[in-house]
This record gives sequence, structure tokens and C-alpha cells, in this order.
Amino acid sequence: MQALVVPNSTCHSLTELEWQERPMPTISADDVLIKPQAVGLNPVDYKVFTGPHPDWQYPHTLGLDVAGIIEAVGANVHNFRPSQRVCGHGNLGVDGCFAEYVSFPANALADIPTTVSVTTAAASLCAGLTAYQALYRKANLNAVRTVLIHAGAGGVGSMAIQLAKQAGKTVYTTVSKQKQAFVAKLHPDAQIDYRTEDVDTRLTALTNHQGVDLVVNTIGHPEADLARLAYNGQLVCVLDTPVFPAEQAITVSNLDLGGAHRSGNPAQVADLGQMAFELLALVAKGQVDPQISTVLTRDQLIAGLRQLQADQVVGKLVVTMD
Repeated sequence: MQALVVPNSTCHSLTELEWQERPMPTISADDVLIKPQAVGLNPVDYKVFTGPHPDWQYPHTLGLDVAGIIEAVGANVHNFRPSQRVCGHGNLGVDGCFAEYVSFPANALADIPTTVSVTTAAASLCAGLTAYQALYRKANLNAVRTVLIHAGAGGVGSMAIQLAKQAGKTVYTTVSKQKQAFVAKLHPDAQIDYRTEDVDTRLTALTNHQGVDLVVNTIGHPEADLARLAYNGQLVCVLDTPVFPAEQAITVSNLDLGGAHRSGNPAQVADLGQMAFELLALVAKGQVDPQISTVLTRDQLIAGLRQLQADQVVGKLVVTMD
């Protein structure tokens, strides 16, 4: 089968990726064999091979977000069947889904609703699940009225805005001026141009000097967000977590979506599938949308990764694999 691979441990550039003929994957008793029909592209897909990964064997197949058809199931798999449409977010430590076939742990999968296309399902995974986990697993929304979501035009940010609005929260987001038209369609309560406005001054005015109840930080350097939090506020970090004074009555959470695969905890792996199931139910009802910007063909996959690396994408890129 054909697969897009990192050929060796010295490969650190998109120009060095290769489509190669690779052996068909084998499946364990707890896995299924999937024929990908669509895959989602994410920044992690190119960031992960900037240095040699300790778990990889080379050539290593890239790709984390898959939607496709089950070809075969392992002996212990009873809740999925061949020909079923499924999707899931994978383990970056093993061979991925930028291939004609992929082995995938069954408990991390979700059935794709009949009204949801495979392209929409593939686009809803990494970014959508990160946003979903931030709001519905890490944060306690009971006392949250106001939310600051960084990088609202990105995959995670755009989904987080929709999910927070769906939960009835007042949502502020940071976004550059040229991307504000895209974000306006998601109906945040305020957009802050971080390049021309002082974020702290704007938030002070928006919250009447109280700060926001929750910040979802997707951009790193979270120390600045500590002063933006209201008393008993919460900060969820997708990248770095800050060091904060013990006297601050705040909660800081770190998010590592795919780390569930490497945790050794079956319940956490299964929650990836459960979250995908819950998120796709919202997608099927039209309550959230992954905001696909472009659907590419397989021969355009590397070009799509280049667009992500150059920060030329708003919303999600999806690649059809047929």
C-alpha cells in the first residue's frame, strides 16, 4: 500500500517526506483495519517530526485524524463491524493514517452519523476534540459566564467558540484583523485584534474590571492570562502551563489529547471515542461545524501541510484519500 512517510530520523522538513510502498498493517485483537476515505490535517502533523521521535520506527507513516470504512476487526472487537463508517484521533507514537490502510484501536473510534460526511468527520477530530476536552473535561462550566478563547480563527479556537456559545457562555476571542470576517460567522461576543489592541485593556473594559472566568490558551506563553482571570477563574492550556502564585484562587489545567493513547489507561483511550461520539452528535444536529476551508486530494496533502506551516489557513483542511 502507499503511505506518506518520514523516511528516516534525520528528516525534519516537509520537502523530505515521501510517498512509499509500505506493508499492509497488521491488527491486534483489540484493533480494527480502516481504509481511510478522508483525513484531517493539523499543525502537529508537521511539528512532530522536527526532531526524531523516540517511539518511531522508520519509515514512519504520518497522520492522526482518520475517517473511513472498517475492512476487518480484531478478535476482541464486538462493537464495530466491517463496512461501518468510523473516525478517530490516533496515537502519534505509531504509524498513522496518511495511507491506504491503517490499524486503529477500536475503543478510540466513533461511529459516523448517517447525516455526517467522512470529510466533516475527519475535520472534527483533533481540533474539535481538543476544544471539546478543554470545555467539557478540563473546565468546570458550572460557574463560568465569560470565556476568552485565543486564536479564534484556528481549528481549535473556531470549534471552542461554537461549543462555548452552545453552552450559553459569553465568548471573547483574540484574532488578527484579516481573519475577523471568518470568525464573525461564529458569533463571538467580541473579537480582540491582538496585533493592534492591548488585550488586557480590552478585557478589563469588557468584564468591568472583573476578568474572565475561563481562558482557553492555544498559543503558549500563558503567564499573561493569569492576570486576565476573574477570582476563582480557570485556565486550560493546550501548550505550556504557567507557574503561578499559590495565593491566586485559580485552576490551571494542561491538555494533551493524544497523550491518552500513551497513558496506559484504557478508560482514557475510550474517552477519545466517547468525546468523538458526543461531538459528532452536535455536528449532526448542526449545532457546531468544523469550518472546512478546503478539501484537497491525496496528491495535495504535502501542499496542505505547507499551508498550515505558513499560517495560511483559517478553519480546517481535509484530504480525500480515494
